Amino acid sequence: MAKIPTPLRTRPVPKSVRSPTGADVATPVAKRAAKKAKPAAPAPAAAPAVARPVAQRAAKPAAPAAAVPAPARVPTAPKPKLVRDSFTMPKDEYQVIDALKRRALGLEKQVRKSELLRAGIQALAALSDRAFLKAIAAVPTLKTGRPKAD
Repeated sequence: MAKIPTPLRTRPVPKSVRSPTGADVATPVAKRAAKKAKPAAPAPAAAPAVARPVAQRAAKPAAPAAAVPAPARVPTAPKPKLVRDSFTMPKDEYQVIDALKRRALGLEKQVRKSELLRAGIQALAALSDRAFLKAIAAVPTLKTGRPKAD
């Protein structure tokens, strides 16, 4: 047979848990419940109407007609979506990238490899068709895929 649990019995709160006034200290759950059930605030008594002289009413500063306008929101361009890619490059051309990075450091400008490659693409895009074909012809075609392990 399964054992049936007995109902919880209410025990008196020990004196060590009682407040100095003798009232029981509320548990956190009881405190949250008390906050949720706020008593209705009594209706405020009607303040007696006091007639102010016209001079006092006019002395109140009016809102300036030409208030400072809120700064206009400048539309921001959406961030470009980034694409991660990999490619194969001869070791000597890879060393040229390292040399260009050191050259930039000598000119007090730290640059990343991706920034160098993007700058090269922009430079190629700015070339005329004849100069572009000449630059492309100077680059040898490589076999695609991963190089064999040495």
